[in-house]
Amino acid sequence: MQYSVIVPLLNEREQLPKLVTQLKELIAYSSCEIILVDGGSCDGSAEMASAAGLRVIHSQRGRALQMNAGASVARGNWLLFLHADTRLPQGALSAIASASVRGAQWGRFNIRIIGDSAWFPLISTMINWRSRLSGIATGDQAIFVRRDLFNNVGGYASQPLMEDIELSRQLLKTARPHCLRQRATTSGRRWQKFGIWRTVLLMWRLRFDYWRGVSAECLAKRYE
Repeated sequence: MQYSVIVPLLNEREQLPKLVTQLKELIAYSSCEIILVDGGSCDGSAEMASAAGLRVIHSQRGRALQMNAGASVARGNWLLFLHADTRLPQGALSAIASASVRGAQWGRFNIRIIGDSAWFPLISTMINWRSRLSGIATGDQAIFVRRDLFNNVGGYASQPLMEDIELSRQLLKTARPHCLRQRATTSGRRWQKFGIWRTVLLMWRLRFDYWRGVSAECLAKRYE
């Protein structure tokens, strides 16, 4: 088993039909396993995924805890962490395989935000360039990492926010990310719900405060 795709779930009933379709396509890739990790959904997400024939395990609520739980039972040499509202580009696993041949230790995809806003292409470009320059990847970019390296850095930090930022920081001590230009698509639902630029400014402020040492617990309260 070469690839393990790990998806944290929490009340994602609306996202499941398209997610299940993509995950079943990945299963057809002979060396891929799918692990969905439910954090206590109350909308039937876990039951729907199981009924669709996908493997579902359960863990404590919290994206970092759920992804670590998935990684702990994964058999793949590569771990790919996929948010429920993110869709991988065509040939994603082949792209990772090619990156591996070129010496990649970890990496992420470019991102394309989809939704009803003319600003999303610009915001997507800004996120991709920031990630390329800083070496910091976000969960929406579908982070992939060699399992041995993931284990060596201790996995995701058990914190309620910025777990992807902290993982990137630890991985950067070993290698810079391989930034794939293929675009994963992710939902712009949070931006649209709370306001495009209000959300952008909030995320910038949260990242800056995390950089200067504010705890993830304090930031999570502001984010919620």
